[in-house]
Amino acid sequence: MPETTVDAGEADLHTHSTVSDGTEAPAELMRQASRAGLWGVALTDHDSTSGWVEASAAVSETGVALIPGMELSTREGYTSVHLLGYLIDPFDESLIAETARIRESRLNRAEAIVRRIGRDYALTWDDVLAQTVEGTTIGRPHIADALVARGHVASRSAAFDGILHPRAGYAQPHYAPDPLTGVRLIRAAGGVPVLAHPGTRGAERVIPPARLEQLVEAGLFGLEIEHPENRADAKPRLRALAERFGLRVTGSSDYHGTGKPNSLGQCRTDPDVVEAIIAEGRGSAPVLP
Repeated sequence: MPETTVDAGEADLHTHSTVSDGTEAPAELMRQASRAGLWGVALTDHDSTSGWVEASAAVSETGVALIPGMELSTREGYTSVHLLGYLIDPFDESLIAETARIRESRLNRAEAIVRRIGRDYALTWDDVLAQTVEGTTIGRPHIADALVARGHVASRSAAFDGILHPRAGYAQPHYAPDPLTGVRLIRAAGGVPVLAHPGTRGAERVIPPARLEQLVEAGLFGLEIEHPENRADAKPRLRALAERFGLRVTGSSDYHGTGKPNSLGQCRTDPDVVEAIIAEGRGSAPVLP
């Protein structure tokens, strides 16, 4: 795909719809982006591109540019590490195969969690299915919503702080490739990879500099530093790492509708970085008004 030149504005580069664990359909998410005054938004559902068509169809209505993307699940040891892949080829066979494997493992994990919880609380798989729409990638957030609906917890956040917290003993990890494989998969699919919210637990513990250097050599584009859940004390170190390795800095809300307290557009990516992502993307193109 030839290089695309776009005169971009501020964009929110990390959002979720009902295709994964957001609470708004892709078209409604685009309408919310218009209300937030955003030039553009990236739809980055977990391990899925299924929302792209609906979101693309809403571009002309909303006047908001769409940067097609995905949040790819990876794992470093026992720690979940997410990669944002922008402008990937949705028909890339290797990426399709890997994300299908991740989604299948996520589904099996969710069913196992529900069985464990069901021994101690009134909760069934049908309760979880009631919190989804057709085509949803089912995961722990939907179990959390089912727990809320059953009256066991007050909110999705309370579920993750309690019943779904690892210390409660019900949760278990699902399959995911390592981050290096993830970066290579995104680049091979023509995409632009960014390490999502690396400051939530401390980048120095999850991705030490030597490991980060490997990701950079494989094609890592940037770090999502301006994110509501990154710790304030982690940001200076992350910015130093970005400068050291020549990585671009992005800002995103990680919007989930009512599924998280994060507000759409509360953290944004500067226009020059948005333009650089669009210029590097080879697998698909932004959808412009």
